[in-house]
Amino acid sequence: MTASVLAVHLSPTHSFSKARRDQITLVAGRGVEGDAHCGETVRHRSRVAADPTQPNLRQVHLIHRELFDVLAHAGYRVLPGELGENITTDGLAVLELPEGTRLHIGPALITVTGLRNPCQQINSFAPGLLKQVLRRGENGRIERLAGIMGVIDRGGTVRPGDEVRVELPARPHRPLERV
Repeated sequence: MTASVLAVHLSPTHSFSKARRDQITLVAGRGVEGDAHCGETVRHRSRVAADPTQPNLRQVHLIHRELFDVLAHAGYRVLPGELGENITTDGLAVLELPEGTRLHIGPALITVTGLRNPCQQINSFAPGLLKQVLRRGENGRIERLAGIMGVIDRGGTVRPGDEVRVELPARPHRPLERV
């Protein structure tokens, strides 16, 4: 199966969910044009409060459509964009990608920086949902299932239906950590 873009989203405000769009424009070194999180330095409020000069390693947020199937099985109806992602993928195991993976989507190029660290805000969207996307695995380690973050190396327009081509980094691969 070829990986592809299922849907794209943005929000000009720091709202939890993002509105579906026909296309989004990725801007190199900044993020999604028109999105509240677009910028060279951090834009997430908690990170700005800690140190507003930090580089923005969370310029674009991707979630795999398959997560919604897992959540539905647990009794949660979640649609693309509702968890705040910019790009919903289909057929791509995003959580299994190593740090530094490059994703070619249409003309754009994204470098994966790490895992999204879901926060308590997710329970405001649906009570109990945080326990579904932030949990302890069988090995006792914390599992973060709410998607991945990346930076834009080459900008361009991304649309639903665009193919996602994966370019793995050189070995040894480093597992994704929270960013």
